Amino acid sequence: MCRVKPHIKYAPPPFLTPARRSRPNFSPFERKSVLAVSLTALCLVLLAMRLITDMNFPSLLSCFGQPETKWIPLSYSSRQPLRTHYGYINVRTQEPLQLDCGHCAIVSNSGQMAGQKVGEEIDHSSCIWRMNNAPTKGFEEDVGHVTMVRVVSHTSVPLLLKNPDYFFKEASATVYVVWGPFRNMRKDGNGIVYNMLKKTVDKYPSAQIYVTTEQRMSYCDAVFKEETGKDRVQSGSYLSTGWFTFILAMDACYSIHVYGMINDTYCKTEGYRKVPYHYYEQGKDECNEYLVHEHAPHGGHRFITEKKVFAKWAEKHRIVFTHPNWTVS
Repeated sequence: MCRVKPHIKYAPPPFLTPARRSRPNFSPFERKSVLAVSLTALCLVLLAMRLITDMNFPSLLSCFGQPETKWIPLSYSSRQPLRTHYGYINVRTQEPLQLDCGHCAIVSNSGQMAGQKVGEEIDHSSCIWRMNNAPTKGFEEDVGHVTMVRVVSHTSVPLLLKNPDYFFKEASATVYVVWGPFRNMRKDGNGIVYNMLKKTVDKYPSAQIYVTTEQRMSYCDAVFKEETGKDRVQSGSYLSTGWFTFILAMDACYSIHVYGMINDTYCKTEGYRKVPYHYYEQGKDECNEYLVHEHAPHGGHRFITEKKVFAKWAEKHRIVFTHPNWTVS
């Protein structure tokens, strides 16, 4: 808090004569040098303050002519208060989600992750996001072992409950964000998925499980319509878990690095890498699955359409895609 000092008129001591109070006559070059040294000293002082108080660091980089978009936060652990996301409610406490990340890593479930050996790089991110029931055990070298946020489809909740000790006891520090339609998430006793989650937090009190509100689901539909010109319901499609992950991550993260997600034209590229739909299970071919869903008249995900939107968002947000790399204009 700044305190304003009372104005006191300065009167020089009587023994200080006007001749002795005369200012030194600096040349223009000397004045510029003094100014440059002063600005440099100020930036160094602010840098020291950043290291002590974790203040807003991007503004400091401008002192040295560095673009802010290349900055990667050092640590967001002491930033207060956390950002509050009212579209996500804790199943146990009924409080909104508080989440504020620095440099986020979103790890795709794609078979593209197999053999990439970027696990250590991923684990050095400020926040590490995974989707649905994608495991880390046995795949640490490629995908890392840390999970801080896991976004889960209502249809994948039963898959988590097949191994509840792993997901909700061993990984008790993970924040789970479960999305789903109102009919499955309603709290009046008739929401099948919500009832599952309620029993889970009763058994695992330390589990941090949040569910999307009906308003948030409508918002995500509205974003899809605005970006694609198509009404999701009328087009007979379902939004993917990746869509909900991006919506929340763009609110919570300073920058985002997406690993293992293909772009909308990848499957048309000559000599593209054929991989399983998921890195942790054999079976469906990724590109075949994408094409089937894209053209399904009802009940399909519009994976390819969503990837076009993600590329558009990457032009305005700090988002990069690797393994494979995307070229974003």
